[in-house]
Amino acid sequence: MNWEDECYLLSKRKFKENANIINIFTPKKGKIDGIVYGGNSRKIRNYLQISNKLFVIHSSKNENKIGYFKTELIKPISPLFFNNKERTSALISICSLLNILLPEGQPNIKIYNSFENLIDSINFENWIILYIVFELNLIKDLGYDTNLNQFQNNLDLNLSSKKIKIDGYTYDVPLYLITKKIPEKINNNLIKKSLYFTRNIILNRFFLPNNIPFPRSRVILENYFN
Repeated sequence: MNWEDECYLLSKRKFKENANIINIFTPKKGKIDGIVYGGNSRKIRNYLQISNKLFVIHSSKNENKIGYFKTELIKPISPLFFNNKERTSALISICSLLNILLPEGQPNIKIYNSFENLIDSINFENWIILYIVFELNLIKDLGYDTNLNQFQNNLDLNLSSKKIKIDGYTYDVPLYLITKKIPEKINNNLIKKSLYFTRNIILNRFFLPNNIPFPRSRVILENYFN
């Protein structure tokens, strides 16, 4: 089974002496893994970095077995932010979440396009708000709608957040996520509260019911805004 596509690298792990198994996210095939021979060579290792955009050629003799990738770099992403630990952490975090939450081999062009838009916006001044909105939309695109619109009535606009109950859990939700009116200025406390809300929704909905460890990279991102 042969095909080719663009993709983003979500994860990689060593396989044998000079090979890697990589997980990628493609518009045509969704999330899929494969073996890259020579993946530990200097040339390939330098661009097999999490979040980088690649072109891959996939080959496999049996669709039920893991296939092989030939890879080329389309666009480096992670090296652009080596000197910015918050943005680097965000890239690792969202790739980890997608790697865990996306079903294998099921294309989702909506999530792919949203992810690509986030990647392209990670150097914007308000990047962390875009990250938070992406997580909230990801939750919905994976089939769980928090339906925050229902809580728009009787909001006290003098407050920054509102405690609401969703499926038996109580969350402290920033008002701008309910009203969809992003403030001109947002402090670290409100960012932290926003990340804490989306993290707990993801944790309670997807990770705890399936007994899956929550990615440490996502917690690290949150801690940068203490």
